[in-house]
Amino acid sequence: MTKILRSIVIAAATLVAVITLGGYILYSHETDLDGKLVTIIIKPGTTMHQVANELADKGVVSSALVTRLAARYSGVDRKLTPGRYDFGGTNSPKSVLKRLADADFVRIKVTIPEGNTIWKTATTLASDLKLDSAAIVNLGTDSAFLDKSGIPSLEGYLFPETYYFPWGTSAEDAVSEMIAMYHEKTDKIWPQTIDGGLSRDDIIKLASIIEAETGRSDERAIVSSVYHNRLRKNMKLDADPTVIYGLGGLDRPLYRKDLSRNTPYNTYMHKGLPPTPINSPGLAAIQAALNPEQTDYLFFVADENGRHYFSRTNAEQNRAIRRIKRARRNGS
Repeated sequence: MTKILRSIVIAAATLVAVITLGGYILYSHETDLDGKLVTIIIKPGTTMHQVANELADKGVVSSALVTRLAARYSGVDRKLTPGRYDFGGTNSPKSVLKRLADADFVRIKVTIPEGNTIWKTATTLASDLKLDSAAIVNLGTDSAFLDKSGIPSLEGYLFPETYYFPWGTSAEDAVSEMIAMYHEKTDKIWPQTIDGGLSRDDIIKLASIIEAETGRSDERAIVSSVYHNRLRKNMKLDADPTVIYGLGGLDRPLYRKDLSRNTPYNTYMHKGLPPTPINSPGLAAIQAALNPEQTDYLFFVADENGRHYFSRTNAEQNRAIRRIKRARRNGS
């Protein structure tokens, strides 16, 4: 190798080394956002070129070029996950690309409690995810969506749980995830046959009534036995929560005159279970509906503390009611 050629090779190697070192320094160089929060929205079809330029323009990284080249080298540019990405504090192309590779986008925590009606769940989802509550409720009348989801109604099947939805989740995707959670939680609990000739959908209806009647773990299976016994004897269920649901929910106590208002959910007027569940019950209520305690009880009444007295006859029920009223008058 001639001296000139050797010098050229050395110079080229040195240049490559300098460029590589400089690139690595820029790749790891941190930029301080100085207390600002920068949001980058990646939509389906957004390119890495667009993302890198926006990151640089907003001061998240110091070099769009280095970010693009590193994304291409690591393959991040080929698997961008749509979502909202929030950046604060110090960032570098290295740390930013790791977040993009991990799909570390903003997720919104949404908690749906047991016993929520479709109206309450829709309100919560609309508020937390910035959705239209009517669009959520309307899915309940979309027969194609219900058939695809394997459920007869939206009410009863939006499983109560804490969810972490990606920012930008649509109404249909949020509802679908909740229905999928219902299937995941319940698929393994169903027996080959259900006592009393009830269907799975019947059990969810019954579970929703149990959920509305009591939150006490020691009472669910007993409340369940009352309704199973009444169904077996072809008695009306006489369930206050179904009446309230049929009236669209009430922001006041249930009055006696309400019991004579004829809706499909008035179980004082119509025998059998209501047309749909009246809320989305939790797993404990569903299991109680499947596994009632063996009792002869046909009635129950709650005291002021929410504890129930169970009775076999109407006479026992009336005595329990008098006892509760007496305790209320005596202030105990």
